[in-house]
Amino acid sequence: MLPRSPPSAAAGDMVPGVGGVEPAVTLDQVPRWSDPDQRIFPAASTSGEASAEGGESEPPAALGFLSFSDPLTGDDAGGGGRGGASQFPVDQEINSRIYLWRGHPWNLEVDAVVNSTNESLDEAHSSPGLHGAAGTGLAEECATLGGCRTGMAKMTNAYDLPARKVIHTVGPKYAVKYHTAAENALSHCYRSCLELLIENGLESIAMGCIYTEAKNYPREPAAHVAIRTVRRFLEKQKGNIAGVVFCTTSSSDTEIYKRLLPLYFPRDKQEEEIAISKLPADVGDENGETVIDERKIRIRPLPAGAVDRTVTSTPLDLPLSDPGSALKRVSFKLDSYLDPSFMSIIKDPDMRRKEQWEKSAQAHKGFNYARLLGYGDLGCPSLSAAEEYSLHSRYLAKANSLNLSEIAEMKIIYRGGVDIEGRPVMVVVGAHFLLRCLDLERFVLHVVKEFEPLIQKPYTIVYLHSAASLQPQPDLGFMKRLQQILGRKHKCNLHAIYILHPSLGLRTAVLAMQMFVDGEVWKKVVYVDRLVQLFKYVPREQLTMPDFVFQHDLEVNGGRGLIVDPRTNHIYQRASS
Repeated sequence: MLPRSPPSAAAGDMVPGVGGVEPAVTLDQVPRWSDPDQRIFPAASTSGEASAEGGESEPPAALGFLSFSDPLTGDDAGGGGRGGASQFPVDQEINSRIYLWRGHPWNLEVDAVVNSTNESLDEAHSSPGLHGAAGTGLAEECATLGGCRTGMAKMTNAYDLPARKVIHTVGPKYAVKYHTAAENALSHCYRSCLELLIENGLESIAMGCIYTEAKNYPREPAAHVAIRTVRRFLEKQKGNIAGVVFCTTSSSDTEIYKRLLPLYFPRDKQEEEIAISKLPADVGDENGETVIDERKIRIRPLPAGAVDRTVTSTPLDLPLSDPGSALKRVSFKLDSYLDPSFMSIIKDPDMRRKEQWEKSAQAHKGFNYARLLGYGDLGCPSLSAAEEYSLHSRYLAKANSLNLSEIAEMKIIYRGGVDIEGRPVMVVVGAHFLLRCLDLERFVLHVVKEFEPLIQKPYTIVYLHSAASLQPQPDLGFMKRLQQILGRKHKCNLHAIYILHPSLGLRTAVLAMQMFVDGEVWKKVVYVDRLVQLFKYVPREQLTMPDFVFQHDLEVNGGRGLIVDPRTNHIYQRASS
């Protein structure tokens, strides 16, 4: 039998998943919106009748929860008797994926549960009961994510919960003056959670009410946004999602969802027809977001053959008696063909991007010096500052939503201390990159995530090329793309790249990157042949290096200027004789 709240629990009191250890509840135990037995149910008996019966009678609170009374027979206002076709027709395949659960989702055995939190992802502002049920590991992992912006979502492990993952999202603050922005931000919260679910190959999700009293969001308008956003998402992705559970923790929220679900998920033609007159005037666009007519871009195509593009040398004869009227006639003719909103667009961004790729492809057809030298193709076109910022933001958002611990454990890149002038240092170990089997896409995401705190201000890179002389030649196209993803702050704030134990091949590769990738960045390279030279730029106590770096330095330089304690790897200056 499905675990439910005790009969005496009133709205706002204990609900499943808080304050006690309860068995995990599987998805097939949760009431499904499309189940016939949820349409009409006997009214709940009073608590006195239930106690008089004794034995196995259903608790009144549970009966009240399962009794999905018909919400379409009430008099609450909606669209005001509008007719026409339904914008949310009956779809039994979608309905079979909708569930309603009274209680917190923390004891539901689903792929992911949603936590409504703040930008810092801290425990104090998270959904009640989550951290207590999940254990301390959840807060520790949240602390590593670097926060989350309003309307976005990030994923962590679920730790002690029956679910596999926790998706954290930040709901908007509500103000009447900016209600449209709040509605669209809230819609984006739900959509981001569902997108993150699919991106990680998961199929079922339990979602509580993301809006909170602390942010002043009215509960019923927020429920409209939540339900219609899920409906629009399932219309496009129902093949990838097995179940969406709406979780409510109070009787008022439960009643709101029972009243609104038939408007967006009608179960038969009668509900669909009644819902037409009860839906709000604005039910959003194809994603469930509020439509603002003033912000629409209207482009009217030109009539075929309307404009003669041939250039003629015949001068335009304007009557001297009234030149102004002739100009007006010409202007009127043009205005009749060209929509002002079309003329206001400077250039189609899709066309601009297409031209960039065409230029890149054209360059590949010519003589390619980078390819001749064995450094691959410079396959990606140059990007504007805005395009690089957008690219960096997308990669950073994805990196923060993923667990990349297996890449971090490889110790290819990691934070060092500071250089002699106090700039933070990022250490890169070339030999580790050579010896590890890498998923390059995940490695790039890890690089973006690790570099993000450093590139906000001046910083330094130390590249240890020790024992990496067999490293294959770098692909310049990959290096160029990586620099674009890191963004322009990386380029501006980079102080220097100190390369320890450079080989002739590496020096040649750096020269190629200066010529073909980015001269501004790669001209900041400083070659360092011995450890003792490196310590002039970065103090020894600020660097953590693998043992083989010290051994390689001894083999290459014969210990000139250094004494290495092989037990502790401490470096001492050799006393001058």
